[in-house]
Amino acid sequence: MILYHGTNADFDSINLTIGLRHKDFGWGFYLTPDRQTAIRMAQKKARLFGGVPTLITFELDEAALNSDLKVKVFPEKACVEWLLFVDANRDRQNDKPIHDYDIVIGPIADDGVVLQLTNYRQGIYSPEEAARLLQDRYLDQQYYFGTERAVHFLRKTKVENV
Repeated sequence: MILYHGTNADFDSINLTIGLRHKDFGWGFYLTPDRQTAIRMAQKKARLFGGVPTLITFELDEAALNSDLKVKVFPEKACVEWLLFVDANRDRQNDKPIHDYDIVIGPIADDGVVLQLTNYRQGIYSPEEAARLLQDRYLDQQYYFGTERAVHFLRKTKVENV
């Protein structure tokens, strides 16, 4: 399976200690199967942090998904479990990981999702209402790799400036 990582510079190896801590699925390495989504992320990172928008292509050995790795796969559409998982990972009051998955696959929480998360946190919507309001939105997919064991199943195949 081909996955893409959008960034602002090439790198030789995946370093799980770099990056933001409070992301959708926690502190780890993120990829997407959608090339355009990765390109947008590369352009955004270069705009925010400098560097050159860089698209890195990886091949995922799908044996990882059927190995002894701990893998969580969410539905492609928003659901209550996914919404609460993302909310817990993004909680800046908590500095400890909320899960021990090696790989997590599911929707990306874009700006529209963040709005519903905020509404949920403020008590405006229940998690069920917030997830229901997101059901008709197309959400790009992401693959999270949180352990060295999981990263072992990725092979870098191409780097291009975008």
